[in-house]
Amino acid sequence: MTMSVAQQIIMIAMVVLGTMLTRFLPFVLFPAGKPTPDYIRYLGKVLPSAVLGLLIIYCFKDVSFLSGSHGIPELIGVAVVALLHFWKKKMLLSMAGGTIAYMLLVQLVF
Repeated sequence: MTMSVAQQIIMIAMVVLGTMLTRFLPFVLFPAGKPTPDYIRYLGKVLPSAVLGLLIIYCFKDVSFLSGSHGIPELIGVAVVALLHFWKKKMLLSMAGGTIAYMLLVQLVF
């Protein structure tokens, strides 16, 4: 199924509109001169941990600890994430390091 030129233009315009809306809306809702509302600061504090918890649950949902590699690569990946985070305290580094460790284990060891 192919899209016509008009459909392609509409699709690109919607993607641009959605991207611009998500980029500019916070600056409109929370201008620089006004203090940030308490609930937004609260969400900024709790959401990173909540997202990491959801990622852990998502990563372990299909792991069978009774067969195959018994979840060893996944557990080592989580351990790498935890160690890197406690050591460097950088979430992006922690997630990237854990992902790389997991992929290397799955591709080369297990």
